[in-house]
Amino acid sequence: MYYLRTIFLLTLAYIALVPNFEILNILAGVLVATIVVLLVRPQPYPLRWRHLPSTIIALIRYIFVVAYDLIVSGIQVALIVLNPRQSLHPGIITIPSKTESEVAQALNAHAITLTPGEIVVEMDEDGTMYTHCLNATDSEQLVDEAQEMRAELLEKILA
Repeated sequence: MYYLRTIFLLTLAYIALVPNFEILNILAGVLVATIVVLLVRPQPYPLRWRHLPSTIIALIRYIFVVAYDLIVSGIQVALIVLNPRQSLHPGIITIPSKTESEVAQALNAHAITLTPGEIVVEMDEDGTMYTHCLNATDSEQLVDEAQEMRAELLEKILA
C-alpha cells in the first residue's frame, strides 16, 4: 500500500509540473514515479507530525549555522590570501563524531568540507573525521563547540 500511495503522489506531482495533460504525460509520470519508488528505499521510521515544528526550526538554525561558518571561514581565507606574511599552521586534526547516525555524520562531514580552509580527508568507522585545516592551532579550540552545536541540530532534524 505504501508503494502505491507513493507512486500516486509522485505521479500527481509530475502531472502538476508538466504543461499539458495528455495520456503520454500521465504514463511517463507513472513510469518515473515507479522507478523512483523502486530505487529509493522507505524511511525506517515514520514521520512524527508532532515533532515537525521543532524539526523545521532545527533545520533553519542548522542552515544559518552552516551559512555563518561559510561566511566567517571565507573571510578568514581571504585575509590569509591577501596577507601572505601571516603565519599559517596547516595540519590535520581529529574531530570525534558526536552522533550515532551515519546520515548525521555524513552531513556533518559535508558541512565541514564546505567551509573554506577545511576539508575532511578521511572518516573512520566510528565517525571520527580527520580534517585538514589551514590553521590547525586555532581550529582545535573552536571545533568542539561547533561540533557539539551541529551534532545537536542534526539529531533534532533526523530524529
